[in-house]
Amino acid sequence: MSTPNPNHPVIELRVALTTSDYERSVKFYCEGLGLEPAAIWNNGQGQALILNMGHATLEIFDETQAQTIDHLEAGGRVSGQIRFALQVPDLKAAMERLLAHGATLVHPPIITPWGDYNVRLQDPDGMQITLFQVLDKNEQGK
Repeated sequence: MSTPNPNHPVIELRVALTTSDYERSVKFYCEGLGLEPAAIWNNGQGQALILNMGHATLEIFDETQAQTIDHLEAGGRVSGQIRFALQVPDLKAAMERLLAHGATLVHPPIITPWGDYNVRLQDPDGMQITLFQVLDKNEQGK
């Protein structure tokens, strides 16, 4: 367990995703993203698992910014109050894996004005997911 640091009052961000089809969601996120569970609970009172997904941040948008990002990534305002944004090393490979595991393509990949390679998908429960790859300067012109 990490020691509290007064300069960093939050040690970890966890997002708890509730789904009506647990097995489908586990397969989608584990196999689709290539992740192994860090912890699994199956105690007869329900099921849960933890997936370590790298460094976590919380983005807070006003409605205008959410509309701007949705317009860039999806052609219009389509995401709900929460949308996952996952940085991946290879956007095309990650997109193909998730599509093979039940994702729906919301909008084809784009190069953003800030130089990232983004694609908008939707998981089988309807959660909007942005996959993004940070491109180096040489890749931005492709």
